[in-house]
Amino acid sequence: MLSRYLNNRNVLGLLFMLPAGALLLIFLTYPLGLGTWLGFTDAKVGRAGVWVGLDNFRFLWGDEVTRLALFNTIFYTVVASIVKFALGLWLALLLNRNLPFKSFVRAIVLLPFIVPTALSALAFWWIYDAQFSIVSWSLMKMGIIHQYIDFLGEPWLARFSTIAANIWRGIPFVAICLLAGLQTISPSLYEAAALDGATPWQRFRYVTLPLLTPVIAVVMTFSVLFTFTDFQLIYVITRGGPLNSTHLMATLSFQRAISGGSLGEGAAIATAMVPFLLAAILVSYYGLQRRTWQQGGTDR
Repeated sequence: MLSRYLNNRNVLGLLFMLPAGALLLIFLTYPLGLGTWLGFTDAKVGRAGVWVGLDNFRFLWGDEVTRLALFNTIFYTVVASIVKFALGLWLALLLNRNLPFKSFVRAIVLLPFIVPTALSALAFWWIYDAQFSIVSWSLMKMGIIHQYIDFLGEPWLARFSTIAANIWRGIPFVAICLLAGLQTISPSLYEAAALDGATPWQRFRYVTLPLLTPVIAVVMTFSVLFTFTDFQLIYVITRGGPLNSTHLMATLSFQRAISGGSLGEGAAIATAMVPFLLAAILVSYYGLQRRTWQQGGTDR
């Protein structure tokens, strides 16, 4: 009886998945469930909370800082994701060519993504420093500006400065993933298109893009998720300042729950992020189900 079950592919597959499932249950499902529960309580650090229902969410809906953090998070995610996709795709197309020292160049491109996030953030913190900024120093030496730029002291400058740091770190992930997708496209398709008189733009529009779209959907879903939940870059560079202008939902949740001691409020902010993350996943999932995305044809 036992040998019959062990020879069953479905049973074996389930057995092999059990260790991974147990790890996910312990380190993912339980913290998510606990955090969701805390979001509906008035728990404080050192004190168990009582059920308050939607009170935390009602308070957050009327809280100006929380609304600002939501705006910052959406703005940060949209701008950074669009730029990372555009530059990542351009870089992937470039790396897909027969360049000299191609392997070395690809390894160099990966460096921003490999370097620990905290170290990258510290480097950008120095780059943006109001007194020792290398950017301001260079611009002054070239005579373009006459005083140092306060990158992290002005709200909109701080927003764009943190976005630039996120873009620098995220481009390698997008580029390498798209490069892997490009290398699955058969060169014979490009040869056939060239014989038919297709221009480079037409080859990209009608051959590369349709076949690369499923990979783009998956890569951009992960990119949006990573960007939306970004914490380390913001926390190290600005800690949400100035005037909360760079606070994201993740950093505000940490500030309210850990620094401020309001676990229930912080958990509610984190829980409010879940619908946005699920929306990004569902867009990718339903997009990949369409035949147009998978085969470059029309739905039937």
